[in-house]
This record gives sequence, C-alpha cells and structure tokens, in this order.
Amino acid sequence: MPRTTGRYAVTTTLGEAVRAFVPRPLPPAEPPLAKECFSDLNRQAEMALARLAGVSGLAPSVDWLLYSAIRKEALLTSQIEGTQATLTDLFDKEAGLKIHNADDVQEVTNYLRAFRWVQAQLHDPQGLPISVRLLCQAHGLLLDGVRGAGKQPGQLRRSQNWIGGTRPGNAAFVPPPPDEVAELLGALEHFIHQPHPELPPLVNIALVHAQFETIHPFLDGNGRIGRLLIAALLQAWGLLQEPLMYLSGYLKQHQGEYYRRLSAIRSHGDWEAWVQFFLEGVASAASQAEGNIIQTASLIAADRKHLLQQPKASPLSYRLFELLPMMPRFTAEHVRQQLQTTFPTASAAIRSLQDTGIVTELTGQKKNRIYSYQAYVELLSR
Repeated sequence: MPRTTGRYAVTTTLGEAVRAFVPRPLPPAEPPLAKECFSDLNRQAEMALARLAGVSGLAPSVDWLLYSAIRKEALLTSQIEGTQATLTDLFDKEAGLKIHNADDVQEVTNYLRAFRWVQAQLHDPQGLPISVRLLCQAHGLLLDGVRGAGKQPGQLRRSQNWIGGTRPGNAAFVPPPPDEVAELLGALEHFIHQPHPELPPLVNIALVHAQFETIHPFLDGNGRIGRLLIAALLQAWGLLQEPLMYLSGYLKQHQGEYYRRLSAIRSHGDWEAWVQFFLEGVASAASQAEGNIIQTASLIAADRKHLLQQPKASPLSYRLFELLPMMPRFTAEHVRQQLQTTFPTASAAIRSLQDTGIVTELTGQKKNRIYSYQAYVELLSR
C-alpha cells in the first residue's frame, strides 16, 4: 500500500509559484513502518554501539578518544557541506600555528563549539533538553562570524528556502513554507519526548533526523544541525554515553545515497529504505570507531613503552608524551606553556621524544619549529 508522507502547499517566492512539501507528523502511518525491514539491522547496530562503548576502556583516558572523535565528526559533517579543511588544519589552529584556509577551519571550530555546548546542556541537570530552543542556540554558535552569518543565525527562517536548482522554480526540493516551520518543529519536539516503545530508539533517531532535514528550518546549516541532533539523541537516550562515533564519515562516503534516501521519503513514502540505510550506517561507523580506538590505544601503549625504556628520558618528557593525544601538533613555546616550565627545559623534553622517534620536526628550520606526533596524526587522518 503506498504511503503519503505529506502534502504540498503552493507558495510564492522570488515571484514564482512553487509547491512546498509539508511533512506529516511522526511516526510514519498508513501503513505503519514495517518492522521486518529493520529488526535485524537494528540489532546489529545496537551490538556495534555496545562493542564501541566496551573498547573505550582500552585507553587510559576517555578524553583522548573524545578529542579525536569529536574533531573527526566536526570535520566530516562540515566537509559534507563543502568545507575544505583537514584534520591537520584543525590541529594547527589549536596549536596557534598559521593556517592558509582560516575561514573553512573556523566553520569546523564553530561546529565544535556548538557540539560542546549541546553536550554541556545535556549533562547539566538544569540545562536545556533537546528542543527547538536548544537547536536554535546551537545554530547561532554554528554560524557565528562565518559564511552564513547573514542568514539569521539562531533563528527559524522567515522566508522560503529551496534545495538544488538555480531558483525556486527548478529546485530539487522546496521545504515547508516559513509560516508552518514552528508548528512542524513543535510536533517533532513532541515526538522526541513522547515514548514510542513500538519502535527501537535508533529507528526513532533515524525518523527524527529525516524529519528535521525535510522541515529545513534554517536558511543555512540545516545539515550540520541535523547531524548534531543525531549525536545528541544517541547521548540523551543512553545509546552511547560518550560521542565516540562519527556517523558523518559514513554519510559523507555515501553522500549520494544519503540524499536519495531522504528524497525518497518525500516522493515515494519510502521510510523503510531510509531506516535501513541509517542503521547500516550506525553499525558501520561504530565498527570503524571501535577499530580506530584499538589502533590508537595500541600505538600510544607501544610508544609509551618505548619511551619508558630510554635511560635518558626525563620525567618532563613523560609528562609531554601524555599530552600528545590531545596536542598532536605543537611548538616549543606551546610545550613551555603547557608544562609551565622554561623554554630550554621544554626543548629538552621535545628532543627526548624526537630521539625516540615519537615526535617529528616538520619545518627543517632552526627557528620557529613545528613538531608533530606524526604516527598518531596519520592514524586519525585515515
């Protein structure tokens, strides 16, 4: 039986009459979502998340894992929208080094700010719950001072937008008219906070993300906020206590299918194919994150053992090594500040790590040297 997932409202924008799609409230109905389409995939995805949570104990500090995972998610979700920054660009900015594509890196940094802010709200008993207000404030942080800063940061759109095409009349998709956005988001917020035990939490997250992207409530940044919403729901619903999975990597790798599956919901009512795609993505991304944690923990453990075997290594060089997973690119001045020591002492600690092959100097210069925990950077950049 065909499923109708919404209606069309005729609206005029830029002098053209267009048909804007207005989605029905969740969950899918007439017919309801077919459980046989997701049961096995949901079990596999939940198992992959459980394994991921289990291996996090391999690292001495979960903060090390979060440092890299959150940055990879920030980078990949921004790359989906066309940002050209790399992980090393982000590391260089955090080390205070000069970067050539400051605007792109700032977009990634803004996503990090928005992500951390949402996390803090969810951890705080007095913080905001997942809500329209939370998403609007995160959106304000996302677009602060970057491309899109003139597109009403932190505010629901007050004009018609469209996706694809050169004008509304030839657009690939026209989201709901602006005067319906607040009501649609209110219904979505109600769905998030209303128990739906007939559907597993991961399936509900898939539904919420697709519905948010269909509503497209902002003039810019909808994709990034929608993917941030996935991470927030994984945490809020207890599926992943820490954001160790970067789903945007899978969505970027399968970007064409990602967009096609979302589009098929609107055009053919095909929620099932989207849910299957999403669950496959969660299982794949969680398994990849699990493997990366094992590789990262193994690398750090091997390098630590190697350092401890060096008779000339100083206590300060050990302290510097423990900083490297959250400071993979640095200068001697950066080390001096972090270790609160003198410049000669900081330089001696760096040389100790260079002598063991753990740290590499990148410039070949005698002054203004830049150092890298290169094996670690290359591992994270895969």
